Amino acid sequence: MADTRADVALTEVTGAGRPAGSVSLPGSLRRLGRLRWGIAASVALLAIVASAIFAPAIAPHDPLAVNISHRLAPPVWMEGGTPQHVLGTDQVGRDLLSRVIYGGRISLVIGVTAVLISTTIGVLLGLAGGYFGGRPDWTIMTAVNVLLTFPFVLLALAVIAVLGASLGNMIVVLGVAGWPIYARVVRAETMAIREREFILAGRALGMSHARIIFRQILPNLVSPIVVIATLQVAQVIVLESFLSFLGLGVQPPTPAWGNMLGEGRVYMLNSWWIAAFPGLAIFLTTLAINLMGNALRDWLDPHMKL
Repeated sequence: MADTRADVALTEVTGAGRPAGSVSLPGSLRRLGRLRWGIAASVALLAIVASAIFAPAIAPHDPLAVNISHRLAPPVWMEGGTPQHVLGTDQVGRDLLSRVIYGGRISLVIGVTAVLISTTIGVLLGLAGGYFGGRPDWTIMTAVNVLLTFPFVLLALAVIAVLGASLGNMIVVLGVAGWPIYARVVRAETMAIREREFILAGRALGMSHARIIFRQILPNLVSPIVVIATLQVAQVIVLESFLSFLGLGVQPPTPAWGNMLGEGRVYMLNSWWIAAFPGLAIFLTTLAINLMGNALRDWLDPHMKL
């Protein structure tokens, strides 16, 4: 009860807990109008996510259905192409458009889930290290430095060699490998915020450490956390594709953009579409996420004069 009264009093006096980048509605509309590329990228990303969610209704064929008589069929606009397979077929006659649509499900699920794991671990450890300092901070930063110096590919190989190649194991690897950036950024921001007047006032009013961390410090870190998480989704999708390309990620015949690239590299000279369209899907998705992340950074940063 004392913490609640102290929190209310502190908010009334300092305005802590209000969004740092809050502006009036006309100002928000002007800022929004200057983020055209970010808005366009958000619309494109929503379309990609919707196609992945509603893949069973959108995909024209079963992505696992094999038809050897139609193997290596070119896209519809090339000679020999057929409207039945708009983007052509792969080396065993599976419809490429259906596999690209279903492959987005795997890549997006891995990207979002791994980033949630990374964000949770990194934010909690960054808050603890930045707020308490001393031995906890030294221990956390040592773990960060060790993980950053350890090659990601070796970590992935070690984990997958022990646990086996599967969707869950790859999510764990990507999630564990991505938390140091959150810990470093959150720690630095926390160390700066903990010395500000409203934090000192909260301590003087008898607020608990948990209340100060999660009610006073964390709301002021939402902007950098959201921006980093958005950009990390794109990076994780690329890393997932890289691991699947090496055969360490999602295993065939399950469609994933990475393993589709790996399967298509053998046919690049004669049947370029097998690898080109999954690669294009990765490019467009990561580009849209990066543009949206840049727009979010500009939107949430109160110092940006938009």
